Amino acid sequence: MKVTIGTKDGQTFQKEVNEPSQLFGKKIGESFKGGEVGLEGYKLEITGGSDRDGFPMKRSYSGTERRKVLLEDGTGLNTDTEGERQRKSVRGNTVSNQIEQLNTRVIESGEEAVEELLSD
Repeated sequence: MKVTIGTKDGQTFQKEVNEPSQLFGKKIGESFKGGEVGLEGYKLEITGGSDRDGFPMKRSYSGTERRKVLLEDGTGLNTDTEGERQRKSVRGNTVSNQIEQLNTRVIESGEEAVEELLSD
């Protein structure tokens, strides 16, 4: 699983997590310790993600499965006409083994810079 980490100054970093099972069951909006992804002293919040086919996670739908839902706006939909609705496939808001990319943001910084911790 790839974890994308957004910092407060607008930079983003990607980290490949080989054992993501500690993240399974967490939902969009929940926070976790950065040590789970190699950022000791940091605290991260889950902001979204997508599965291996590129379907986005949607905060308003619970569970881990993919669903076809009728969307008016928001994640997974781009419309030009006001009031237009489309049926789209989205993932639920819970992290599972089907999620390939997990988007996070830093909510508490550690002592070392993110760049230093992620340089392998």
